Amino acid sequence: MAFRLERGAHEPLYRQIRKAIEDRIARNSFAFDQPLPSSRRLALDLGVSRNTVNLAYQELLAEGFVVTRPRRGLFVNDELRPEHLGPPHPPAAAGSARWSARRSTADAGLPKVEKVPDWHRYRHVFMAGQTDTRTFPCRAWLRMLREALDEPHRHFSLRDAVGEDDPLLAEMLCREILPPRGIDAEPDEVLVTLGSQEGLALLSRVLLGPGSQVAVEDPGYLDARHIFRRAGAGLRPLAVDGSGVIPPPDLADVDLLHLTPSHHHPTNVTLSIGRRRQLLAQAELGDTVIVEDDYDSELRYQGAPSPALKGLDEHGHVVYLGTFSKFLAPGLRLGYVVGDRELIGYLRDERRYNIRHPPGHIQRAMALLISSGLYHRAVRQHRSTLKRKWETMCEAIGRELDWDIPLPPGGVSIWVEGPPELDATALARQLLRESVIVERGDIFFSDPPRHRNCFRLGFAAARPESISPGIALIARAAERQLLAGRR
Repeated sequence: MAFRLERGAHEPLYRQIRKAIEDRIARNSFAFDQPLPSSRRLALDLGVSRNTVNLAYQELLAEGFVVTRPRRGLFVNDELRPEHLGPPHPPAAAGSARWSARRSTADAGLPKVEKVPDWHRYRHVFMAGQTDTRTFPCRAWLRMLREALDEPHRHFSLRDAVGEDDPLLAEMLCREILPPRGIDAEPDEVLVTLGSQEGLALLSRVLLGPGSQVAVEDPGYLDARHIFRRAGAGLRPLAVDGSGVIPPPDLADVDLLHLTPSHHHPTNVTLSIGRRRQLLAQAELGDTVIVEDDYDSELRYQGAPSPALKGLDEHGHVVYLGTFSKFLAPGLRLGYVVGDRELIGYLRDERRYNIRHPPGHIQRAMALLISSGLYHRAVRQHRSTLKRKWETMCEAIGRELDWDIPLPPGGVSIWVEGPPELDATALARQLLRESVIVERGDIFFSDPPRHRNCFRLGFAAARPESISPGIALIARAAERQLLAGRR
């Protein structure tokens, strides 16, 4: 049994010996009725110590490749005989396990939001969903993480909570976070999640199935469409105008309606109060669940934030999704669901058998951040920083882009509908070569080809000094493309 050992290699010698023997077993190089070489003989053949060979044999024994027969030595396990392993199969391509035939294709026809992975290396970043990490309250967060490991908090940070949430975080949500949104809730009506997207996924698994119908905004939140389709539901697009989603005649055949009423995703328009009341009345008549995805309502720069739709709900049809991601950092992955306590119980049970619960340490640290007042201070500072960026964006857009672009009173992005002949998808590709990131807008529609002239400009991750020069580059690139198209 001769083979080469790489002396001085990073991998220990005994591991090399074990792998070599395992490889020969796989190729049926050993007779099943003959013992393997003794550790003394193999050590002499390979020029290593017996301890090295014994370590290799011990691993092979522990994993069942070889067995010991008293007074006879080590033998290849009879269970590995070819006749026990079934008929031989034709060789498959490397890595092929027919995964494509096994995976779900329920949402295969939908486009995906693609993010530039190294976006922070670009000079002009107009991408939604990211933040400028310099605004994160690092010192306060580190302090809360340390405090969460001291008594009396350590137990709640480190325990296996099974299906429970951190009681202090649930209390802080009900006492400090939800009342300003006009929502009155008890702790058993709140579920903590790994971001609002997990809340959507839990709701889909509990409330939807094959044959369910979900009404979605068009344009709308693309990831939500993927989640609903993966649950087997059909999608019913509802058009959006300057007052938000346009209510259908009724919701009688709709099981769930997904809305972003405070700042519509992606256009940032606010759902009018008349339409809010109309949709609530329709939901009651049709027994339809309304999911209110309130992802950035606190980021308002003109006027007061609109009250949550959940705060107007008198019949329990609205389920509210909130998140800490847009106010602090998306990497925290912490959000919450507010709804009827019976529904929250079902969601809690579903979450338990999926992720069990969000990390206790993160939950307790967030609860302490809120109770200390530092959370609200961080939100105020973050909002102030974003307002200055928003003002710079609005000024630069008004100066550089000679188009009719409605400027929203809040949010973290500005929606642009260019001239009909503009190809914003090609524009985004061209701008990447100039170190400018913008997001194409066509994919947010149910009929993308008709809306290739739309794109989105996020400003949360942009550095203030890069905004005006970046908008100027966008304007020049768009003008070049339009001029070329007219020739």
